Amino acid sequence: MSQQLTVIGTGVIGNGWIARALARGWDVVAFDPAEGAEARTRAFVDNAWGSLEKQGLAEGASPERLRFAASLEAAVEGADLIQENVPERLELKREILAALDAAAAPDTIIGSSTSGFKPTDLQRDCAKVPGRVIVAHPFNPVYLLPLVELVGGEATTSATTDAAQALYQGLAMRPLVVKREIEGHIADRLMEALWREALHLVNDGVATTEEIDAAVVYGCGLRWSLMGTFLTFHLAGGEQGMRHMLEQFGPALKLPWTKLEAPELTDELIDKVVEGCEYQAAGRPVAELDRRRDDFLVELLGLVQKYWPEAEGLEGRI
Repeated sequence: MSQQLTVIGTGVIGNGWIARALARGWDVVAFDPAEGAEARTRAFVDNAWGSLEKQGLAEGASPERLRFAASLEAAVEGADLIQENVPERLELKREILAALDAAAAPDTIIGSSTSGFKPTDLQRDCAKVPGRVIVAHPFNPVYLLPLVELVGGEATTSATTDAAQALYQGLAMRPLVVKREIEGHIADRLMEALWREALHLVNDGVATTEEIDAAVVYGCGLRWSLMGTFLTFHLAGGEQGMRHMLEQFGPALKLPWTKLEAPELTDELIDKVVEGCEYQAAGRPVAELDRRRDDFLVELLGLVQKYWPEAEGLEGRI
């Protein structure tokens, strides 16, 4: 029996969920009252489908298994999982999530793609089953990148989290269950720290946007794609590992190497960042850059999966 994902809000993230679910052979029902939403979604799926074919489609996968509903209430009928993707405004999310909670079957999990809000704050106006509203935060492009951060709120039980984990695994995601609620969860807090430092480097005239991206692309980013931050530093300690690394480089943590408070976004800084990015894009439209990124990610994922924990027999690891 096929499963159904209901997607509420069809921007870049919502459309990414749609493409991923279709590629896994799920039925997808979408709702978005914006004019032209369905046409934009179908064009998005068409643009992504070639990359998904290269990665490998599940049996029965087809863009034809997508339909748009005329109302939020109609969209949630028969849903095995609901994914909310409306703009990142807390009051709006609370309103939509409360409506979803009221309309959906009581055992249907509702995931929010929020990049920053805590689930307890999102659950606040839900009167029916507030605990089934959780954070399920993915990463762009959702249809290729496997990480989803799952965060339960004060009303969420471990059984709900376990059920959500199984559902997202059914979408070929790698769920990361976050133990405690915190704004920005885990990955966005890490990316935000790098982003703030990068803005300072541009603002202070140390480097251009291209030079900063090169530092990641040709250096640390290559290691991070396999080992992340901690295991990379563990290797930096030589045979004694992390303990020696901390003994040797730990004192540097007290040096003024970073400025985590973000710089003021002056018109001058905005112009520098925008002009730098447009130079890097070299006149190529975003859709073309999307396809180039996707081709790269498909090949990269094919490589790194050979080195992921389960490939080494380390089952049950993230």
